[in-house]
Amino acid sequence: MHYPSMTRQYIVALFTVFLALFSFQGYTQNTAPTTAPSQPQGNTPINPSQAVEFYNQAKNAGMSDMDIERAALQRGYTLDDISSIRRRLQQTTQDNTKRDPKRDALDETREQDDQDELDEETNNENDSTSLRRGRSRRLSRTFGSTFFGQSTVTFEPNLRIPTPKNYILGPDDELVVDIYGNSVDNFRMKISPEGTVKMLNLAPVYVNGLTIEQASERIVNRLRQAYSTLNRPGSGTYSTITLGNVRSIRVMVLGEALRPGTYTVSSLSTAFNALYVSGGPGRNGSYRNIEVVRNNKVIKKIDLYRFLVDADLQDNIALQDQDIILIRPFDSRIELTGEVKKTGIFEAKPGETLKDILRYAGGFNPEAFTGLIQYKRNTGNNFVIGSIDSSQVATFQPRNGDSFTVKRILDVVANQVEIRGAVTRPGIYPLDERTKTVKELITISQGTSPRAFLNRALLERASGETQTGLVAIDLRKLLNGEIPDIVLQPGDVLTIKSVEDLREFTYLSIGGSVINPGEYYYYKDITIADLVFQAGGYTEGGVPYRIEVSRRVKNDTTGLPENQNVRVFTLNVADNLVINEDDQKFELLPYDIVLVRKSPRYEVQKTVTVVGEVMYPGTYTIRNNFERISDLFTKVGGLKKEGYLKGAKFYRNQELVALDLQAIADRPSLPANLLLADGDTMVIPKKSETIRIQGGVYNPSLVNFDKNFSFKEYISQAGGFTERARKSRTYVSHPNGRTYRTTRLLFFRSYPKVEPGSVITIPMKTERPDRQMSPGERIAIISLISTLAITVIRFL
Repeated sequence: MHYPSMTRQYIVALFTVFLALFSFQGYTQNTAPTTAPSQPQGNTPINPSQAVEFYNQAKNAGMSDMDIERAALQRGYTLDDISSIRRRLQQTTQDNTKRDPKRDALDETREQDDQDELDEETNNENDSTSLRRGRSRRLSRTFGSTFFGQSTVTFEPNLRIPTPKNYILGPDDELVVDIYGNSVDNFRMKISPEGTVKMLNLAPVYVNGLTIEQASERIVNRLRQAYSTLNRPGSGTYSTITLGNVRSIRVMVLGEALRPGTYTVSSLSTAFNALYVSGGPGRNGSYRNIEVVRNNKVIKKIDLYRFLVDADLQDNIALQDQDIILIRPFDSRIELTGEVKKTGIFEAKPGETLKDILRYAGGFNPEAFTGLIQYKRNTGNNFVIGSIDSSQVATFQPRNGDSFTVKRILDVVANQVEIRGAVTRPGIYPLDERTKTVKELITISQGTSPRAFLNRALLERASGETQTGLVAIDLRKLLNGEIPDIVLQPGDVLTIKSVEDLREFTYLSIGGSVINPGEYYYYKDITIADLVFQAGGYTEGGVPYRIEVSRRVKNDTTGLPENQNVRVFTLNVADNLVINEDDQKFELLPYDIVLVRKSPRYEVQKTVTVVGEVMYPGTYTIRNNFERISDLFTKVGGLKKEGYLKGAKFYRNQELVALDLQAIADRPSLPANLLLADGDTMVIPKKSETIRIQGGVYNPSLVNFDKNFSFKEYISQAGGFTERARKSRTYVSHPNGRTYRTTRLLFFRSYPKVEPGSVITIPMKTERPDRQMSPGERIAIISLISTLAITVIRFL
């Protein structure tokens, strides 16, 4: 028979089938549909930048809004998304138009100039060329420039005001005519480009170039053709003519403006409105010499300092069409630094003095040294420095480019003397008529203290150079008039020591059963009773006998063993701290340590607490140190009928101690019958009728307790073990805190006993994630199997 041939054919067929199945599995894994690129969902927040980019790209491609909507729908956007994109685009447009881009650019330019200037000054302090250039840049930051450079400041004309007097009417102005009384009518008229207004069926009235009062008179005269008695006394028909919408006018801002040009403003605008929109004076522009030109005539010269310093609006005149605001270059600027309220660059007009410039700067700071002000002046060839005193400030006229520096006063007191140490009121005193000498200084400080050392005092006095000298004084003789008094000088410091300052601090220590243990000052002839008195007396439980005193050994070592370096004394002191001869005989020495003992039978009461199903729950006192847990059952009068002793819990220091209190009550001789400690708590619960099953079961739950149920029947109540349940590690926690685990003998498991209120826990096996093979690993396995199969076939 051809067994080898049949075997070979069978193996080839088996291998072919296996290879086909394996290849099909790899193919299905490799060709599984991948997740499509995520499309925008309706509940996905739209990124504003992406929405704007998408819209701009579509617009640049020439698509209409309808085409853009279709394209958005095809890309996965919903109608809600498209609406959201529209709202975001509108919001972006509104945000971009809220701020004036020119004003923002102006702010950034000013801030950048200031920052560049500071960097330049900091990095080039030793470069004279850079210093000159930095100083030139500083001159661009004049007083008032920040007023025009802040985007938060608005200077728009107020349109909600009564019609200004002498307002000149022009084309595009609107007049409101209100007729009331016996006849009622109301109409609005707009001035035509020809300067006329037309009302009702009457002929036009020319009002261009007239004031509102003059125009009103002409209009009323014309209206009398329709209302003959209009505005006549006793006629009963009246009219009022007011200004409605105002026209726009064009003004030019020329010269040294930051942004010169032609501006369209409201006809109610003033000179300050136009200055603000143009950015104000530029780097070389004057703040003191600004001209308003009308019909080739200068009608007003504006000094902005009057407004910035004094809030004077007399220069803020109303503008008319084709007005020109000419900002002249500045004539003179000076710099103020140091102790003034506002430092910077200030513009000076001819004839103004340094006093005027200081007023513009807000005056001196409180710490300013006003007696002498230094300045630096450009002579055309170099710089020179000079100074002026306070009497010259009102007459000194600065020149262009002058730099004034106000220095700070010295941080010293010129007429002070000081007394330190053992006097009643040490401190600093003025050197005046009452404190000219050392004795007067001691008198004004209310004299020396009782513990003052009078044999020597020291007077520190500056010698006129950088050194300080000492003058020794016999204070006792000086106070008694035996030696002449010493005249004080500014800056003198008198130091008087106390007796304690001139010797080492010596103390006694007391500890143990006293109210305030610690270190106390040593006095001559002090006794133990004195020291106990200073420490507040004995504490509750402290006893006056067997008080121990330990003492350092200095020189006297009589009767002291060689290996002992301290002496120890045991004494008895009267309980009421009365003075007696025996106590006075023992003399305490510095650094002695006194220890007061506590009564050997003194002890704070200790209590335990019993709660739950007992006859008399509450707190009980531990009578002696030998009471145990079993003694509590007698104190509480026994358990109630519903009390469940097997489930009782015992706590020590708020921590559960796993004890079988039922066994302790039955057999008090057990080692588990612990001695009671202060704060112990015993809880006797009612008998529980449920069992909790948790962990590796299909239905973790709370089930009823049945004494006839076995362990497996309880597991069945919870749906049985899961596939990952670790049956051999199952454990049961009894209500008293004890835990019992499953045991195993050969092939048999012994599950723990279940009591009422127990918790059955079935641990779970840790789930290990399966790792799928990569395509390369599958190819390698197929190749290995193929090689093995070919080898086997050849062998057969």
